[in-house]
Amino acid sequence: MSSPKETILDPVAGFGVTFRTMFKKTVTEQYPFEKVPTAPRFHGRHQLNRWPDGLEKCIGCELCAWACPADAIYVEGASNTEGDRHSPGERYGRVYQINYLRCILCGLCIEACPTRALTMTNEYELADNNREDLIYEKSDLLAPLLPGMVEPPHEMMISDDHHDYYRGKTLPIVEVS
Repeated sequence: MSSPKETILDPVAGFGVTFRTMFKKTVTEQYPFEKVPTAPRFHGRHQLNRWPDGLEKCIGCELCAWACPADAIYVEGASNTEGDRHSPGERYGRVYQINYLRCILCGLCIEACPTRALTMTNEYELADNNREDLIYEKSDLLAPLLPGMVEPPHEMMISDDHHDYYRGKTLPIVEVS
């Protein structure tokens, strides 16, 4: 049997958390207008990177698609030809799609990429009102061209040897005539 003291104090003790927080100042985030920066290693939207001369790093090996547990990545590789070179190696990713309706942003595709072609940015606003717009194509994922870069297809400008690209040698960019 409970004492009269416990009977009176039990409801007050139950509201203890309520009473403690009732008079504290609330913190409201003004999200669309004031964006809080993300952590440096945040996993956001994917990006297909380029070499310093503008060639694509993706070699169309499809390892990212095989590593994806949600089956959100689709890659079709194709062979480079002398007149149509998109990457320094033998192959390039002709079709590259990421379905953000399925993607769980786990980063396993990043770990699987042998050329560091695929990385994740800090962009986190991926919502849309149309399902088709959440399937990102290669053109949506490619990194923008920086000054000095040339839109592929073009010949290798850093070196004539594709091994120099993959070894990370920093050679001057020489215009191909």
